[in-house]
Amino acid sequence: MSPRPLRVAFIHPDLGIGGAERLVVDAALGLQARGHSVDIYTSHHNPNHCFEETKDGSLRVHHVVSPFPRSLRGKFHIFFAHARQLQLTAHLLRPSAPEYDVYFVDQLSTCIPFLRAFGNTRVVFYCHFPDKLLANGAFVEGADAETRRKTSLLKKVYRFPMDWLEETTTRQADVILANSKFTARVTKSHLRSIKQTLRVVYPGINIEAYESTVDVEDVDNIAVTSSNPTLISLNRFEQKKNTALAIRAFAALKRKPASPKLRLVLAGGYDPRLEDNMLTLYSLIDLAKSFSLTYNVTTPSTKAPVKIPPLNMTTTNPDVLFLLNFTTSQRTALLSSPSTLALLYTPANEHFGIGPVEAMVCGVPVLACDSGGPTESILDGPPEDRTGWLRTPDAEVWAEALHEIVSLREAERSALSERARARARALFGMDAMARGIEDALVQAVEMGDPSRFTLNAWLMFFGFLVAYFIGPLVLPS
Repeated sequence: MSPRPLRVAFIHPDLGIGGAERLVVDAALGLQARGHSVDIYTSHHNPNHCFEETKDGSLRVHHVVSPFPRSLRGKFHIFFAHARQLQLTAHLLRPSAPEYDVYFVDQLSTCIPFLRAFGNTRVVFYCHFPDKLLANGAFVEGADAETRRKTSLLKKVYRFPMDWLEETTTRQADVILANSKFTARVTKSHLRSIKQTLRVVYPGINIEAYESTVDVEDVDNIAVTSSNPTLISLNRFEQKKNTALAIRAFAALKRKPASPKLRLVLAGGYDPRLEDNMLTLYSLIDLAKSFSLTYNVTTPSTKAPVKIPPLNMTTTNPDVLFLLNFTTSQRTALLSSPSTLALLYTPANEHFGIGPVEAMVCGVPVLACDSGGPTESILDGPPEDRTGWLRTPDAEVWAEALHEIVSLREAERSALSERARARARALFGMDAMARGIEDALVQAVEMGDPSRFTLNAWLMFFGFLVAYFIGPLVLPS
């Protein structure tokens, strides 16, 4: 029996373009399709850097502009992230704010005790991955001791209250979800005061969006598709995504005898505000040049152009195409193109990774690292069961796997595509995710009124007052 319609408020820090944002958008759409009322609250939403559904009326998005900067001279990102969410929480708890049956919070847990205590409302928290484990770069399971030795004393002092706040506020959620068994296991191991069992709800995708008819006459689609055999990568332009592996493997593949006229498309979200995005893009371009690969950088005509210096680009049939802030139509055009031979998913120890699932939905073979979430989404078993390849992140090893993928006979490729589509539909459809989140929301609501303040909540309330009332007076807006 379907539950009664719920009034749900989503709280997400920055509604840009990325895997976490894609999950939030699809989860909200899925819940709406199941009859629930959904509002999304965020501290940042740029119409030129977002998914279409957040600006075309498909979803109700409330952009609450924060007086706090993202950072101070490139530092203190997590401190200001807490401050920005507390300011957003104050907006939600004002007397005139709408009332909701339950809150769905992801990425940042700072607001949870306040929503429960002041809003008297239950909270479901979706854990992508603990920030505590990402503070020193990409998390590698089993390498924690070495990582700690490389952390300076000053950073340890700075991180201690931030890590305490993350763990203390996360465990106060009424229901905690995780995006994979990998994330659930690692979270329980490192946030040990959390006693409840984390329920796994895999990110789902809107399968229909990947099956929609592609406008072959659209100028943006024409700009990114080609009859040349194509390898693609869908990742934000961040160093931790290790997209350099795709370029190195591609260059090694092209050195092999009888290699066809291959090209590589590196598509992803790019935010010029973020130094990491800018430095990553430039380093990837330099890497392509070091292998004597021709390249081009393009942005959809419907989005604000990205200002980059002249880079001696090749506009006709480049070996590598950098596609910044691709549109939904461009993504579908690339994944559904008959010339697309594989998706390269380069991050190691990825918490889940929506890219492999997107490719599987479209029947595209996937090559991913043999760690983290992709080991749950991809089957690299015997040929009769395989939906993709899982390999150690080494360029030569990947080049060998790519050679195998490129050399697949048509019957083998067709059978693999059907297996991949079937697995994606069964486990990673948007409806499956929506049902999982719906069950968690209903469970939280049925718990009744949340308990009142604890000592920790009073301490955080004091910090809340400082951040909200004093912060705007001393920090630049």
